Amino acid sequence: MSETAIRVEGLSKRYRIGQREPYRALRDVLARGLTAPFRATASVFRRAQSNGNGTRDENYIWALKDVSFEVKRGEVVGIIGRNGAGKSTLLKILSRITEPTEGYAEIRGRVGSLLEVGTGFHPELTGRENIYLNGAILGMKKHEIDRKFDEIVEFAEIEKFIDTPVKYYSSGMYVRLAFAVAAHLEPEILLVDEVLAVGDAAFQKKCLGKMGDVAKEGRTVLFVSHNMSAITKLCSETIWLDHAVIKQKGKACDVIHAYLSQEVTEEPIAEFRPKPEKDAFISKIEILDHNMKPNTSHLVDTPFYVRIRYTVNKPITKYRVGFRIRLPDGFDVLVSSSSDAEGELWSSNPGFHCTLVRVPEMLLSPGRYFLTVFIGQPGIKTIDRYENILAFQILGRAKGYSEPEHGIIATPLKWHLRNAAGEN
Repeated sequence: MSETAIRVEGLSKRYRIGQREPYRALRDVLARGLTAPFRATASVFRRAQSNGNGTRDENYIWALKDVSFEVKRGEVVGIIGRNGAGKSTLLKILSRITEPTEGYAEIRGRVGSLLEVGTGFHPELTGRENIYLNGAILGMKKHEIDRKFDEIVEFAEIEKFIDTPVKYYSSGMYVRLAFAVAAHLEPEILLVDEVLAVGDAAFQKKCLGKMGDVAKEGRTVLFVSHNMSAITKLCSETIWLDHAVIKQKGKACDVIHAYLSQEVTEEPIAEFRPKPEKDAFISKIEILDHNMKPNTSHLVDTPFYVRIRYTVNKPITKYRVGFRIRLPDGFDVLVSSSSDAEGELWSSNPGFHCTLVRVPEMLLSPGRYFLTVFIGQPGIKTIDRYENILAFQILGRAKGYSEPEHGIIATPLKWHLRNAAGEN
């Protein structure tokens, strides 16, 4: 058997601006699933004809352009890049949701995918029926699905609602069941997009743990994520997509370091264009020193501030504003949001808004960090987000340190010398 699970050669996808992909009915999906045993082991998307003048036509846009790579069996490969880089388009092609304009992809093995909330589910069917439907689409026998059924329901934590049509599910229930189905029905290749961002923190941790188990079982995983820490932990190799092309591929730590270093603004202020199509959008992000002046360098024993200005286009409820501070290797050092202290989410009417948060002194050790800022409704959607948009430095070392060695946290701890009896 070939050691290659996925081979992509010269893959390109062109969209006509304003044109939608053709709709596929449930019967079409079922037909493809039921004929799966009669198709070749390798699912191949052959080269499509393209208009030689298409690249010069302003009515077209390339979502992917001449992308080539291979993934060996048992590899866990991360795919990173800014929004609009082509990550989701690539997974849609590999999942046979859409076809390429040029090039081809060979997928050798049974594919399970989790691309967006509800992908592959029929809203009129119950959770139970959708589990069996998805299993049938994967080419599984009923007894195989029966064997995994209880495990899927337990993982998704929806036992009371398993016989309820999924159209009545919340987005959180939807994504829990979707992930449980994709991960437990034993696909040889698992494709996962950033849909995990919809779930709460406990669920995300649970899903990442399951993906780690899948990887240890020797199955192949393609994982699209903005969570650099998760990519570092799960993936041995990473592909960086930028403006529809592969900018770099290689070891996860090397690619992530290059991505974070090159994609960041070396200024204390970032401003953005209005986004009238969104419920709300971030308009300006600032890193301020203890004197409230824009600055990218801060002493370890002084506080600094993050100020986020945003515009609400229409009334929104149950939302929060937050940020992530990351190391160059993608590890999240600090994640904070407006709901941390009081546990309450905000509601706002249309207009301009501003929030300011103080990052205390003696918290971060000296080094270089990256800032990600977001607005979102937990368990529902991310409204606006900018990944690794600003970089800043923490300088000096904490008072009382006799050596320059330190961890991520700079807070000095008090030590007391006691004798063997525990006395001072």
